[in-house]
Amino acid sequence: MQLPCARQPSTHPVLRHCVALLRLHLPSPSVAAAKQIHARALRATGVTLSHPLLAKHLLFHLASLRAGAPPLLYAVAVLSRLLPDPDPFSLNTVLRIAASSARPRLALALHRRRLAPPDTHTYPPLLQACTRLLALREGESLHAEAAKNGLVALVFVKNSLVHHYGACGLFESAHRVFDEIPVLERNLVSWNSVMNGFAANGRPNEVLTIFWETFEVDLMPDGFTIVSVLNACAEIGALALGRRVHVFASKVGLVGNRHVGNALIDLYAKCGGVEDARKVFEEMGVGRTVVSWTSLIVGLAGNGFGKDALELFGLMEREKLIPTDITMVGVLYACSHCGLVDDGFRYFNEMKDKYGIAPKIEHLGCMVDLLGRAGRVEEAHDYISTMPLEPNAVVWRTLLGACAMHKKLELGEAAWSRLVELDPGHSGDYVLLSNLYAAVGRWADVHVLRKTMVTHGVRKNPGHSLVEIRNSVYEFVMGDRSHPESDQIYLMLAEIAERLRRQGYVPRTSNVLADIEEEEKEAALNYHSERLAIAFALLKCLPGTPIRIVKNLRVCGDCHLVIKLISKVYDREIIVRDRSRFHHFKGGECSCKDYW
Repeated sequence: MQLPCARQPSTHPVLRHCVALLRLHLPSPSVAAAKQIHARALRATGVTLSHPLLAKHLLFHLASLRAGAPPLLYAVAVLSRLLPDPDPFSLNTVLRIAASSARPRLALALHRRRLAPPDTHTYPPLLQACTRLLALREGESLHAEAAKNGLVALVFVKNSLVHHYGACGLFESAHRVFDEIPVLERNLVSWNSVMNGFAANGRPNEVLTIFWETFEVDLMPDGFTIVSVLNACAEIGALALGRRVHVFASKVGLVGNRHVGNALIDLYAKCGGVEDARKVFEEMGVGRTVVSWTSLIVGLAGNGFGKDALELFGLMEREKLIPTDITMVGVLYACSHCGLVDDGFRYFNEMKDKYGIAPKIEHLGCMVDLLGRAGRVEEAHDYISTMPLEPNAVVWRTLLGACAMHKKLELGEAAWSRLVELDPGHSGDYVLLSNLYAAVGRWADVHVLRKTMVTHGVRKNPGHSLVEIRNSVYEFVMGDRSHPESDQIYLMLAEIAERLRRQGYVPRTSNVLADIEEEEKEAALNYHSERLAIAFALLKCLPGTPIRIVKNLRVCGDCHLVIKLISKVYDREIIVRDRSRFHHFKGGECSCKDYW
């Protein structure tokens, strides 16, 4: 928004001087300068408190503040001197300040007073306020109002609507508004907003589709574009594609952007490329932020390199950097997945006492996981009972998972009863309880639970696995025969099974339903989605090429054993990202050291 240059008749010379000073300070505006200049103008004879020219420049000066939020109350006080008929420019400027402040609802309240007729710059700040508040209904009302006033066709109003709908979870509405913008009128904000909307709602494939479309219009992306695309690649485990985006970002000079650097660390860590993540981290040099350190710490922990994560955290402390609450989640996660119970409690206490970080439910959940994985399930239950925060479904689910792992039936059923109250119908809870019953041999209860799921309409999330081969991502589900090369895939599965049997492999069928024959149990295990993906990769990848799998569920114990053996028999590094962590299989061993 540009400052209007309309002349004010018979402008006082002191006022002209103060306006000139406000303009002079625009490259580095400050509240102190604004107040001093304001006071000087008011002391001059003939300059009233409600002089519109002074108000316009003063408000524009405040809206231009970069360091810290503009003083909202001061801006509203200036605006109040213009009532009852403020000019649209001054009102829109205050709307901008309010929308980006800690009180965005004030912008909507001012608009409802209809102090001035809306113009081309009225709706973007109002929609920004709605977006920050996730106020979908108010945003839809403003959409209708802008259409009624003939202002909805403006590209910056459309961009605000795309961003608003995407942030509120209506990514299809966001895309529909984006499509309404003529191709030649779309700007970088338009493209970034629609990509961000898809990214924020877990639609990585759509993000990548939109990104490829930008090349058709010869658009030069910025850091926000690259971050959205890298996050999409990370979510689906598309490492090769992510590498191409990395090369592209280098060519257009965006690798020096710290947000891009952080996204690259996250990409490589989430795709199992720990050494690449370290390399990007090192190359960032002085551009590293706490987010950079946190991304690598969390990445190392998630990849099973918990001790490396803790060493990096120690280096971060020596650099006198202050960790965030997310950093500490990564640290506690590392302790949990390495079985470092005492270290976990030490870091938890340091988080509170040394850094003044109040424990959130995520940190408390990590402590429950820490105790549960270590087999101290009773202590984990006692910890939940004395939590300073009300335990949520995730915390109780963590305990139920630990009970299933360590066959603690009574505590598992207690956790289940709480989950039924907090999150009824969650399919994963039924699976965990079913696994617990199966582990202790209560097959009748397994069958009752299955019938209950059917009665209540609860459907188990089907397991699926993704594998990237030559820049394409392939998806498999259990027993999948939809792939055009499924005959070859199943022949390869048979070959793998035979070679593993020669190595002494015996299927672990204890958790497979008791009402089918042992041979059928083995077949059911053999057709798990990750095994299909690995068989396909062995058919298609060059010898020695690492195989990367992304699975939406936790890898079962039998598949974990099988993949270790495949990595040894076929001399392949296999990296599997399941629902909770990474497993790096190599030479018959796994980075989790069978502690997961």
